[in-house]
This record gives sequence, structure tokens and C-alpha cells, in this order.
Amino acid sequence: QVQLVESGGGLVQPGGSLRLSCATSRSIFSASVMGWYLQAPGKQRELVAAITTGGTTNYTDSVKGRFAISRDNATSTVYLQMSSLKPEDTAVYYCNARRSSFFVLLWNYWGQGTQVTVSS
Repeated sequence: QVQLVESGGGLVQPGGSLRLSCATSRSIFSASVMGWYLQAPGKQRELVAAITTGGTTNYTDSVKGRFAISRDNATSTVYLQMSSLKPEDTAVYYCNARRSSFFVLLWNYWGQGTQVTVSS
């Protein structure tokens, strides 16, 4: 059974920073595009940032310049460094590992989610 174990959420004041971590098995990590998604109450889950096995990143517009995604191949961990946090960043954040080949989705795994609350 594939597990994605997340950590690092919590309560932070506006303008503050948090770092989320997500660890999984080496076999899954090394072959996956790793991503972070958020889901606010009553809304659909949406992509925040993703990083390919080669290190190419992409971000949703609302977090560009504030968030940074990175991956550590030695520890099979993906990180999301969040800075200049705003109340609208409040959501449950989910780690994702997926792999496609020739437009066929081979796997798509999710973490359990970690709550991020930005409030004074």
C-alpha cells in the first residue's frame, strides 16, 4: 500500500511562513511528478505547485513568488515552502504523486492532508 506522509501544517499569522513536507517510498517518488494541492471548505481541490522528476516546476498564479516546491531525491521527500502567507491560503493541503505514460495515468496517490490556517 502506497503511503504519502505529510507534515508541517498549522496556524500562522498573515505574512508568516510554513514548510510542508511529504515523504513516500523511493520507488514511487523517483518515478512520480510530485505536487501539492489545496482544498478550501466548500471548494474543489486545486493544484498549488508541482515538480517533475527532472526538477521542472509550475505554480498556480496566486502563489507565484511566495511559494516554492522542491524535492529531495535522497530522502524521497517533497517540500512546499510557503512565505508571505495570506488568509486566503487557508485550506487543507494534500500531497500528490502521479505518473503518466503516453497519456495513460499509471498511478495517482494522495496524502491524508494537512491543515494550514492563516489568521491573526
